[in-house]
Amino acid sequence: MLENLLPFLVVCPAAFLAGAIDAMAGGGGLITLPVYMLAGLPVHNAIATNKISSFMGTSIATWEFFKLGYINVRKAAWCIVAALTGSALGARLALAINDHIFKVLMLFILPFVAFYVIRNKNFDHPNKPFSERRTQLLSTAFAFLVGIYDGFYGPGTGTFLLLLLTGAARLSLQEANGLTKAINWTTNLAALTVFALSGKTLWSLGLTAGLFNIAGNHLGVKLFTKGGASFVRPAILLVLAIFMVKITTDLLAINN
Repeated sequence: MLENLLPFLVVCPAAFLAGAIDAMAGGGGLITLPVYMLAGLPVHNAIATNKISSFMGTSIATWEFFKLGYINVRKAAWCIVAALTGSALGARLALAINDHIFKVLMLFILPFVAFYVIRNKNFDHPNKPFSERRTQLLSTAFAFLVGIYDGFYGPGTGTFLLLLLTGAARLSLQEANGLTKAINWTTNLAALTVFALSGKTLWSLGLTAGLFNIAGNHLGVKLFTKGGASFVRPAILLVLAIFMVKITTDLLAINN
């Protein structure tokens, strides 16, 4: 009996925490995916089941950001198409390129990203916005590039997109986060559909964890609307730290 409950006891609290962080800064999968595997799920089942809870949590966050007026539907539509196209291309690249080289590069890139986050004080007060046309082009381009990354590797996709949209496309933190959630919701739905058809999803665990993820996302949206950058910056740094540990662990496992 306890063995049957153990995955739920391990995964559900992590899904709640991941949901809260994901709503504020993205990167919740960096927390939940390793925990699914820690609970004893094989890799493919862990990835597939994680998509259930992630999709459920992202759905509530996307809806709440939409109600708050943070999602520009026209801009989001172009970015969603670009992200899906990039994701398909990234998946093809993953089949052709050894991801070991990519992980090594990330070990050098992540500290610079963390330094940027620490130094950047303008999440809530971006520089003068670009024109609507330039903003749309930049946002769509970044969605495409991050989509390639998502298809090729994936972890931290929402965090990187949020940083690019606020730092380079000069979107407000609210609009950038809303746009990020809309894109993530679509890519999660596409991935979940593929995994569901493959029969790898464990629905009872995924749906239960999804309820906890929804609660976490709801809390994360509330914290985000109240605290803005004061919550986002530490959440992003936490995601980057977890990402750094994950990549280091992966590389050490390969070398051993």
